Amino acid sequence: MASLAGACRASARLVGRASSRGLTTSARCLAAQNFVMPALSPTMTEGNIATWKVKEGENFSAGDVLLEIETDKATMDVEAQDDGIMMKIMAQDGAKAVQVGTRIAVLAEAGDDIKTLEIPKDEQQQQQQQSSSDSAAAPKQEEAIPENKAKPAPRAPTVESHEQKYPLMPSVEHLVKQNGLSKDDVSKITPTGPGGRLLKGDVLAYLGSINADSPAVVSSRLEKLSHLDLSNIKVAEKKAAPAAPAAAVQEPKPSKQEALPLEINVPVSLSKVVEVQKRIQKTLGVFMPLSTFISRAAEVANGNLPPASRAPTASELFDQVLGLDKIKAAKGSRGVYLPQISAVPPSTLFEPPARSAKKADIIDVLTAKPKKAVREHGIATVPGFSNGLNVFSLVVPREEEHRAHMFLERCKAILEEEPGRLVL
Repeated sequence: MASLAGACRASARLVGRASSRGLTTSARCLAAQNFVMPALSPTMTEGNIATWKVKEGENFSAGDVLLEIETDKATMDVEAQDDGIMMKIMAQDGAKAVQVGTRIAVLAEAGDDIKTLEIPKDEQQQQQQQSSSDSAAAPKQEEAIPENKAKPAPRAPTVESHEQKYPLMPSVEHLVKQNGLSKDDVSKITPTGPGGRLLKGDVLAYLGSINADSPAVVSSRLEKLSHLDLSNIKVAEKKAAPAAPAAAVQEPKPSKQEALPLEINVPVSLSKVVEVQKRIQKTLGVFMPLSTFISRAAEVANGNLPPASRAPTASELFDQVLGLDKIKAAKGSRGVYLPQISAVPPSTLFEPPARSAKKADIIDVLTAKPKKAVREHGIATVPGFSNGLNVFSLVVPREEEHRAHMFLERCKAILEEEPGRLVL
């Protein structure tokens, strides 16, 4: 920041000395001098006036901040080198792209009466006017030359003007401002972007930084890649299916219908189990539920059962690995069995067996009436088990009928004849 302030002071000092004093000998004009846009860095070509800190007619001292200038890199203060008066502000707050060396204010010396001072002429404006007048006078001199002595000057080639789409892309606008291109200069650049947009490469080619043909080559290549070329695609010919050998051609065999599962029921009395249960509770003070007797009887009955006549399926082998065969035993697995038990109400023991099962009434299904007792082999049953007669049932494949029946008979024998062995 110190180096920038020093550059500002040096620039302001040079600008203050390079005033209009040398252009006139009037005593009035010696005290008024032009204040131009200073160069705050070696590469600065233009700047924006953010705000004036000293207004017109106000006095300032050496070191006071006169104004703030914005560049593309930072915002910096411009300090006064001597005491003086702000006579006139030429470029107001918010002025954009003010070129370095352009007059932005007129300063007077301290103690002067600014009402009696004249505003000096702008040297830069005079130089521009003089150069324009010289260039205008040159064609007139050529016209004054006789036709027999002067050669006709070649006409300048016409430059094609292009209507650009605004706002420009940020990268393009940065290049335009960085190189001081006007709107007329931008209109001379041929856009090659999508939808007629001006690209950064177009500006670089116009400035001569890259090859002039590069933007057009890249644009044509992108245009070609944006379309899918289907001209070389051919439809593949359909291949004929290979003929199967005569021996392999056989009529499909009719698939056998899977046999329906078989339900096996055996009546089992738990009266003797209840007697053992009461005896244990009376002597040991321990209550053993009927489910414990039944589960232990099933474990004993599953031992040493003959293997099933069918091979295990992949699903059953997987269940054995995970230990799910015991959980699915009630549904008829080939490993262990677990019977389903239905209690027989005492009132149905003396009822004659039902001749035929009554079909379900659709009205009863829709109205969700309570289910009546289901009959197992002519005996009405209810879910659960009772202290008396119960029905043990299994649903198994037909190949396991003998094996399942043997299991149920073992359960019946253990529970009705020697339930006491289940306690040991």
